[in-house]
Amino acid sequence: MRVDVAVTPDGLDRAAIAGSRVLVIDVLRAATCIVSALANGCAGIVPVATPEEARLRLAAQPDALVAGERRGEPLEGFDLGNSPLEFTRERVGGRVVIMTTSNGTRALLAARGAIAIGVAAFVNLGAAAAWALDGRRDVLLLCSGERGARSLEDHVCAGLLAERLLASEPAARATQAAEAAVELAGPYGKDVARLAHDSSWARHLASRGRALDVAACLSLDTSSLVPEYRPNVDKVVAAKG
Repeated sequence: MRVDVAVTPDGLDRAAIAGSRVLVIDVLRAATCIVSALANGCAGIVPVATPEEARLRLAAQPDALVAGERRGEPLEGFDLGNSPLEFTRERVGGRVVIMTTSNGTRALLAARGAIAIGVAAFVNLGAAAAWALDGRRDVLLLCSGERGARSLEDHVCAGLLAERLLASEPAARATQAAEAAVELAGPYGKDVARLAHDSSWARHLASRGRALDVAACLSLDTSSLVPEYRPNVDKVVAAKG
């Protein structure tokens, strides 16, 4: 079993994806939103690449909701933005949500072709690690990044996940990228909230009045739910325990 980390979806090795279980990470904020939505009874998340595609999907499924952002800001005319605090049971319970975000949904779509695709953030870190170990297949921890560049919070999350995977499976071998992520994550292991200061994107969100979002996203192991993207039904749903 190999544990690997990709800091962005760009240039992914399609052959490696085909033989791996992939965890897509977007801490701030899409992955955390997806966990929150499904925990609150959402019927499924449909990830799409662009706002235009989201609107086309909505025209074909008018009972759905549309959610998304670009550069952290909600999209005009959409029902929801990209705040985990918005995805309440009252808003999303029993509803399908069509979602497009700057980075997270792009990474989910890039992971198609994997053996299985899960969604990870700090809020479900332990559950996501256990999901990744199922079947003892190769694991790719895929960071969504920030518009093609590395995202510190995603990279740290990948490092903490890799650390848990390697501790749980003695036969697992880490790639150089995974080892680097584990080293990066070390200082954050007991205090991921430090990223509210250290992450440039966390600081940006806070400056835009979204400090409560940042705090919610930088909470460790508050959920046991693992979202699973199933391209055959074109939805992200809660993985079966």
